[in-house]
Amino acid sequence: MKFVSWNVNGLRACVQKGFLDNFKQMDADFFCVQETKLQEGQISLELPDGYYDYWNYAQKKGYSGTAIFTKHQPLEVTYGVGIEEHDQEGRVLTLEYDNFYLVTCYTPNAQSELARLSYRMEWEDAFLKYLDGLKQKKSVICCGDLNVAHQEIDLKNPKANHKNAGFSDEEREKFSVLLSHGYIDTFRYFYPDIEQVYSWWSYRFRAREKNAGWRIDYFLVSEDLKEKLTDAKIHSDILGSDHCPVELELAAWP
Repeated sequence: MKFVSWNVNGLRACVQKGFLDNFKQMDADFFCVQETKLQEGQISLELPDGYYDYWNYAQKKGYSGTAIFTKHQPLEVTYGVGIEEHDQEGRVLTLEYDNFYLVTCYTPNAQSELARLSYRMEWEDAFLKYLDGLKQKKSVICCGDLNVAHQEIDLKNPKANHKNAGFSDEEREKFSVLLSHGYIDTFRYFYPDIEQVYSWWSYRFRAREKNAGWRIDYFLVSEDLKEKLTDAKIHSDILGSDHCPVELELAAWP
């Protein structure tokens, strides 16, 4: 089974830059997007036949938002993490299947000078509690823009960014805690030492051209899925957003 996740940084803009061509070419069983930046009825997306689509919109117009397009109809769809304070921005969308939960997430950015770091810490605790609650019932696959480069290997300029949003000690520690609860960073599972592979580049300073990027888009799985892991990829050649798609391949259930 093929899973894809992509922060599209505005789905309407990404559609103008070839989103549907990339979508069709990747032919994923599950295609998760973050930062859709739209409300219901603001896009007419002509997906290939056979796809179901599910959306979680932010209350604020033109902001945040997540969606999942899938060939497999879920048993149930859940919007948010069940806490009103954290569910205003359309950041979490969960599909339940017989053998697993699929969660896509757009983690809040700590912002310039870490202005939103205290909220980010509250969010991290709530999101981990939510994932752990799911994991008690069945396997979990979690993907999305988690807005943190975990280790120095995960960004081009670690020293210069040590106290910046996405690479603060606090955010990195929360990610370590998440993994310690029984989750696998699938890209690092397959490629523990590979360098200069990133999923996001600033639009400034010709960062993508110079490959001055960050790996902040992930597929995490609960440890009980380790034997099903087949491959993980980062499609840095695919344009259309300041992020690129990331991919996970799992062996199918019998």
